Amino acid sequence: MANKLKIGAWVFLCTVFSCRDQQVPTEAIARVNDTYLYKADIADVVPDGASSQDSMIVVAGFIENWATEQLLLEGAKINLPMETQVRFELLVKDYREKLFIKAYKDALIGRDLDSVFTDNEVESFYRDHPDMFNLNENLLKLRYIHLSDSLTGFDEIKQHFLSFSMEDRQELMKQSLQFNSYSFNDSVWVSQIKVLGQIPPLGAENKGQLLKEKNFLQLEDSLGVYLIYINDVLMRGERAPLNYAKPTIMQILQHRRKQELSKKLELEIKKDALENNEFEIYN
Repeated sequence: MANKLKIGAWVFLCTVFSCRDQQVPTEAIARVNDTYLYKADIADVVPDGASSQDSMIVVAGFIENWATEQLLLEGAKINLPMETQVRFELLVKDYREKLFIKAYKDALIGRDLDSVFTDNEVESFYRDHPDMFNLNENLLKLRYIHLSDSLTGFDEIKQHFLSFSMEDRQELMKQSLQFNSYSFNDSVWVSQIKVLGQIPPLGAENKGQLLKEKNFLQLEDSLGVYLIYINDVLMRGERAPLNYAKPTIMQILQHRRKQELSKKLELEIKKDALENNEFEIYN
């Protein structure tokens, strides 16, 4: 159906743009001087499901834009200084070659790249670069519950939250469907910015309380009550813990491995070319 609409739009536009000239290439639908636009060029222009009228509007707009670009391009070729045009052509050529080279190298490197790193490799890098992982933000380990202040058994929930033994956690999980939101994983580091986004009542007035270890906060807003327990704190400038830095370390190690493979690949290609008499350096 979409193809029929596209063909219908093309037939209509042939009439509008005088495509009936016998000298015009069979598949052409528009011309700017010696440059033609063909049916194949608009094959994916009209979205599937578009009506006949919408198809004509879309194709007509595409042709108008194409014609404008072609006329501007021809004007540029006529009016821009030759040295500017030569420089642009060289830039285009260089960019095109770099795209091909990068795609080819990425394919070869991807074939041989091992992105698995042992814990020893990660820990060794972390240990050998002590100044690389200083925090640029505060980190917190905390748990919290957001619940309605009218919820039955509020005092009991609060007691479980504060005690937080295995039994207390199990009791809280049983009632968790009644909570607006919650997080009980207080052994994972999270950024202070993320915490502030999750718990709206936290702000400048209680920031100091948020950055105290082993500290309990009970805050309220129009949406309910927030029970918050700060388990641990790391301040900006302190060294990031290994488990927090690990994703960054993995990225660094993978980048280094890619660089090593890239250099090895370049050396092997040149070596093979020399051996096969495909590359020569003349004195």
